[in-house]
Formats: sequence, C-alpha cells, structure tokens
Amino acid sequence: MPLFSRCKRLFTKPHLRLIALVGVIVPRRLRAGWQQEWQAELRHREALLAKWDRLDWSAKLNLLRRSASAFWDALWLQPKRLEDEMFQDLRFGVRMMLKAPNYTLIAVLTLALGIGANTAIFSVINAVLLRPLPYGDAERLVFVGHSWGGGAPRIISSLNYLDCRDQNSVFENTALVLWWGANLTGQGQPERLTGLQVSAGFFETLKTQPILGRAFLPEDDQPGHDQVVILSYGLWQRRFAGDPQVLGRSITLDDKIYSIVGVAPPDFRFFPTGKLEIIKPGAPAPEMSKHYHRGWETFYMIARLKPGITFEQAQADMKAVTERIRQQNPRWYPPENPWSLAARPLQEYFFGDLRRPLFLLWSAVGFVLLIACANVANLALARATSRRKEFSVRLAVGANRFRLMRQLLTESVMLALIGGGLGCLLALWGISALVSLEPTKVFQAVRVKADGAVLWFSLGVTLLTGVMFGLFPAIRYSKANLAEAMKEGARSAGERFRLRSPKSILVVIEVALSLLLLIGAGLLLRSFDKALSVNPGFDPQGLLAFYISLPEFRYKTDAQINSFYQQAFADTKAIPSVEAVGSTDNPPMTGGNKRNNFAIEGRKYGPTQAPPSGTISGVTPDYFRTMKIPLLAGRYFTERDTAAAPNVVIIDELLAQRYFAGQNPTGQRMSIGGDTRRSREIVGVVGHIKHGGLDEAPGDAQYYYPTFQGEQENGAAVIIRSGVDPLTLVSAVQDAIQKIDKDQPIFGITTMMQNLKDITAQRRFLALLLSIFAGTALALAAIGLSGVIAYSVSQRTREIGIRMALGAQTSDVLKLIIGQGLKLILIGVALGLAGALALTRLLVDLLFDVKPTDPTTFAVIPLLLVAVALAASWLPARRATKVDPMVTLRHE
Repeated sequence: MPLFSRCKRLFTKPHLRLIALVGVIVPRRLRAGWQQEWQAELRHREALLAKWDRLDWSAKLNLLRRSASAFWDALWLQPKRLEDEMFQDLRFGVRMMLKAPNYTLIAVLTLALGIGANTAIFSVINAVLLRPLPYGDAERLVFVGHSWGGGAPRIISSLNYLDCRDQNSVFENTALVLWWGANLTGQGQPERLTGLQVSAGFFETLKTQPILGRAFLPEDDQPGHDQVVILSYGLWQRRFAGDPQVLGRSITLDDKIYSIVGVAPPDFRFFPTGKLEIIKPGAPAPEMSKHYHRGWETFYMIARLKPGITFEQAQADMKAVTERIRQQNPRWYPPENPWSLAARPLQEYFFGDLRRPLFLLWSAVGFVLLIACANVANLALARATSRRKEFSVRLAVGANRFRLMRQLLTESVMLALIGGGLGCLLALWGISALVSLEPTKVFQAVRVKADGAVLWFSLGVTLLTGVMFGLFPAIRYSKANLAEAMKEGARSAGERFRLRSPKSILVVIEVALSLLLLIGAGLLLRSFDKALSVNPGFDPQGLLAFYISLPEFRYKTDAQINSFYQQAFADTKAIPSVEAVGSTDNPPMTGGNKRNNFAIEGRKYGPTQAPPSGTISGVTPDYFRTMKIPLLAGRYFTERDTAAAPNVVIIDELLAQRYFAGQNPTGQRMSIGGDTRRSREIVGVVGHIKHGGLDEAPGDAQYYYPTFQGEQENGAAVIIRSGVDPLTLVSAVQDAIQKIDKDQPIFGITTMMQNLKDITAQRRFLALLLSIFAGTALALAAIGLSGVIAYSVSQRTREIGIRMALGAQTSDVLKLIIGQGLKLILIGVALGLAGALALTRLLVDLLFDVKPTDPTTFAVIPLLLVAVALAASWLPARRATKVDPMVTLRHE
C-alpha cells in the first residue's frame, strides 16, 4: 500500500488505530476478543453519528477520547496476565521443592526458627511498648514524682503532691496512689487483701469506670466518709460468686466496716505487677501536713494532661513548680540539692526499664534471622548453580531475564511463606514460654498474645525474608551463558573455592554475627555470675519470711501491739526445728526500702543544709542473730532495750566509716527524723547488708533501732531461722499465730533464698534468652560453614582425585579443605570482634562488675567459636579424604 494511502487511513480512523496499539499490552489470550469488542463499539458509535449527520471534527475527537479510555481497561486486565503466569510459577515452584526435599526441609526449618523467634519477641514489644495502656486517652497520662539529678521520677511526698496539684497549669486531673492492704474477716477463713488507697479522682484521671456501681466521689476522701471500697473483679467472683446484688453490702477489713460501692472491670490493674484485690479512697488533706515532712516519700502521683498540652509543656511547668517549692522550703531544698519534680509518660514509667532489654533481645533475634537468611541464601545459590543449564536453555528459547528472576523469587517467597507459617506456630509456643519464664510477670499482666499487629508483622518479615535470600541468586543466575553451560564437562569442572565468592561472604557474615551474639551472652552470663557471688551481708540459708499486719482498730496501743508480737515470737520459737525468730519493719531483698534523716549530736547543720539520711529499720533483739549479720563493735540489742530503757541505736559499718572516720562510734549519740530532743546512744556497729539487691552500689548507710523502743508499727516482717526446709514450718507457724488471734492471717510467705532468686531473676532471664539465641546463631553458622565446605568439596571432586593420584596424602587434603574453612572463620572473627568492641558498650547499664570490653570474654568466646567452626569444617574435609582417585577419574 502506498505511503500516502496508509497515512490517510491512519488519520481517518485514529480511534480504531489507537485500539490496536493499546491492545498490545492486553494479555495474549484475551487480546483478540478485547480488540473486537472495543472496535465494534466504536464503529457502532461512528455509524450512529453519521446517520444523525453529526460526524464533525468534534464528534471525531469524542470518538478518539472514548478509544483512549480503552487504555485503562487494558490496565485493568493486567492482573489476568499475572494470574496466568503466577499460577504457572507456583506450579513450577512446587515441583522444584518436591524435587529437592532435603533442600526444602532444611530451608523451611531454618526460616521458621528465625521468623518464629522474631515474631515471639515482637509480640512482647507490641504488648509492652506499642499497645496503649488500657485506659481512655492513655497517651495523655503522666507519672509525676521526685527526681534527683535529672533522673527518672519516682515516688512523691504528700506535701509536694498538694503543692503540685494546686500550683500546676497543665493537668486536667490528678490522683494520688498508695499501696494498701487489710485483713478480711467475718466471711470464712481470714485473708489478707492487697490493694490501693487512692484519691477520689483516681478513676476519673484514668477515664475508667467500674462495671458495677460507682467510682469514688470527692466527699469519699474526707475522714469519716472514707469507709467505702471497690472490689476487684477477681475478688468479686471468688468471695461473692459474682453476685450483682453485692452493692451496699458490708465487709469487715481490719475490724472496720466498709460498704461496697463498686466492682472494677475485669483485668483492671494500675501497676503492671502486684496483686490488686480491693481499692479504698483516701488522700492527704492540707490540715494533716503537720504529720509529714517533704522527705517522706510514700505516694505515687498520676495526672492527665489538658487537651492540647504537650509533654514538653508539662515538663516546663514542673520546673516552674519546682522553683516555687524550693523558694518556700530552702532548708529542705538548698541550691546544691539536685531535687526537682519531673513528669514521665505513664506507659514509659511502667515499662521504660524494659525498653533496652527488649530491644536487645529483638536485635539478637534479628541477627538470628539474618544468619538464617544467609544460610538459606547459600543453599539457594548452591541449588541455582545446579540449575544453570536449565536457566540457559529457558533464556535461549525466549524467556527474558525478568521472567527468570520472577520465577526464582516466587520459589524463594513460597519457601519463606511455608517457613513463616511454621514460624508462627513456633512463635505461639515461644510466647507461652516467655510469659511463663519472665520473672516479674509483666508479660502476663499485659497479656502478651499474637494479635493482628503481630500477624501482620510476621507476614511482613516473611515476605522480606523471601526477597532477601532469593534476590541475590535470582540476579546472579538470571544471566546464565548458554554456550558455557552446554560445554561438555562443565558440571564436573565445578567451581573453585574463592574468598570473594557470594557463598564465602555469606559465611563470613554468619560467623561475625554469631560472635557478636556470643560475646553479648558471655558478658551477661559473667555479670550474672558476679551478682550471685556477692555476699549479701547475711546468711540466707534456712530463713523463712512472712508478714503480719495487726488491725489498728483492735490493736490501738503500743502495749497491745508489743504484747501480741512478744507472745507470737515466743510461741513460734517453741516450734521444733526453729532456731531463732526476729522481725523488722524494713526487710531486705524485697524491692522496698524505708529511709529517714538522722542528726549526729555535736554536728552543726546550717539553715539551708539538709541533714544526712539513710536506710532505717526497726528490729527485734534477735533479728541480727536470726539473719546472722556480724557484730563488728559494741553489742546487739537485748530484751532490756524497751520503752522504759535509755534510747539506743545500732549503725552499720558504712555509716561508721562515713561519719565517724578515725573515731569509735559506740557511746556517741544521734537522733532520728529531726527529733533532736530524743537522741539515742550508739551501742553497736554491724556489717553492711545488701538491702535492695545483690547488684546495688553501697550507697545508703544503714541504722537500726529497737522495735519495742520506738513508735510500734502494726505491721512487721517476721524472719525465722530453721535447720530444716523453712516452708515445712508454715502450717505450724499459722496455727501458732491464730491461737493468739483467730482472725489474724499471715501472708507474703517466702524464703530468703527465693527472695535472692527473685531479685536476680531479671538478669537470669535476659542472660538465658540471649544465650539461647547466641547458641542458635552458632549452630546455624556452623551448619552454614559446613554446607559451603561440603559444596566446595562436591564441586572439586575431580581436582581432589587428581591431587591424590599425583601423590597427595590424606593430611594434605585435610589441610587444604580445613584451611579454606579457617580463612573464612578468621575473617568472620575479626569482623565480629570489631563489631563487638563497638556495640557491647550499649550493654553498660545491664552489666554488673563486668566491663563491656571484658578481656576474658573477648578471649574465650572467639576461641570457642573457632573450635566449633573447625569441627564443622572437619566433617566435609574428612569426606574429601575418602575420594577414590581411580573411580573419580574413570567417571570423569
């Protein structure tokens, strides 16, 4: 056809020509029908327009515009193209996996291990750090407390709470919280209930309402109107069988009658841990301030920010309130005192200390996943190498490189999806294990589970993993050379071992990452061992500890309280196998502590100088003998140290060193709590004990006063030393106590050894998990190294046979093969050591008495890794020595 005629046809029917052009991108099996349908519609429109005499240039442009919309229709059909080819890729991928079951099984299990570990740890991070607290608008909740030197806020005194409540300009609501407990009597067996005493705005601040009844009212805070309680959901079900008519009923707590006004929602709790069974109202009133001082830190303060107020604005407001309190109280807060008020998001206050350990564990399992990906990538490279001829033929008969890459990526993603599915099952088991092993029960409290966010995370990790280990083999082998692949003997010639080959590089990465994890685990294990080897200052073996709390309504005077405890100690000491009995109001290794100021007689303190302070404990005469705290000077307390005797005090060696250096402290005098009119004679010096934990720094000095010589408290921790298993005495002790008072329970029963175990449980938990992950990484790295060496041996069978035929000895072959593995190991170890020197500094806050660059750890761990890796190299090397040169050469 002449050129002019073709151009004329093109411009006279442009809308039809456009349909033919767009049809190129329509899937082939749909193309003919699609073009016929669109051309028929446009011809019909053209015929109608001609019939109506409206086929002008405007109408032709409309026809062209209509034909252009066919482009979007063609795009809409693109999934059909992918659908056909996708199912073809999937079918072929399944055949390839079934054709190599060993490769499939190893890859799936390796990926399942990495994906499952990551999913389990992410489920914890999601529940603890990412999921909002179960309160309304939880992001506006903050914790407010005393801060020292810019540190995190902690508990607050009632006076400072009142000032902060009245002077702030950023809080919508505030509430005060205090741990509280009471003896429930009159309804079956007496029971100790643990709960909270809160100000009336507590539920309003949290934006939480009881499921039954009402929250506390402002008048409930007033003395005489505060004998109302809200039950926890668990207590309501356990003691009242979930009776909806429970409102208005009376219960007896510490011999006082309380009215039930509400039931808290299921699973409601304030602190992440700790038993919550009952809540009562009560807040300090301004007129009660004379009973407290600003150093009496016993309360927790929470607040809700006003709408639109940022956390930074709240911090600035707290600084302003701090300055006003400082100006009004210069004696308590002189300029050199680093005290201040500080705010912190409530979720961060609850779980902020877990942030670093959790992200450390997540980094560890991330390394495990990278090692797993490297392992599977090596397997995929080896698998792809054996399929080079297949790839070359497919390229030769018309397949493009993109099509081949898509096929390989489809196979890798299929493997990853199967591994991810199995990993999710492993994650469910891992979540249960983490919840049961975690010592503080935070994971249990926040209900760690595999929710939608966790499943989406698992899917994302799975797809990313499939692309990570499949992309490099896809790129590398999608450009195969047909002529080279078809050469005779190409298969037998194999690949020579090269340090810069992808397989070698991946093994080096595995070794380096494994060494990082092993060194981290080694540092934590050494730190845990150091903590366990610390002398607590007393002998914890054979000690039973429990608590008694006497109702104030029944035991009103010091004489009544002293009489009960003296009788209880005498009856308990009479139990067979009991060697000694003592008590204290401030037991060690429980996570709590009581501090108070003291003044040494003859020492002058300026008007703006705060007196020294330390840990204070009221103890009975036999307490030191029961705990086996050594006496260093003077004497212990005796039964004669009563209220009628001269006031005495015992100090520890740290207080003696700090304030009586070069002097004999016995015989000197000091007063407690600023009451200089009631000074006490120092009659003894005892050893310093670890009060808060084995890993605590020797910060607070300690001093003791006789229980029966001070203002007697109703509650006490009783310590019993026994020559048998302490827990076997619990029943006899309970009987002895209830013979004195049938309504008096004992609670918080434990052994001092269990307390020591609990106080170090967080270190044990972290070290255990990191050791498990590091061991897994080591095993995967060893398997990866062994696989690479084995593959190299299989590819060099002819070369090894020739060497042996020419006189090479078995030892020569062993040196050759193990030498290859040793090169990879040493490079990986060097990189791992460099990374460990840089990254282990992040563990400083988690270590105790161990430096991040501990020489022992950095020397032993690499040697261990090298030994394991050499063993992994020796297995394929030994197989190489079994090659028969005659059989090999005849086969070639």
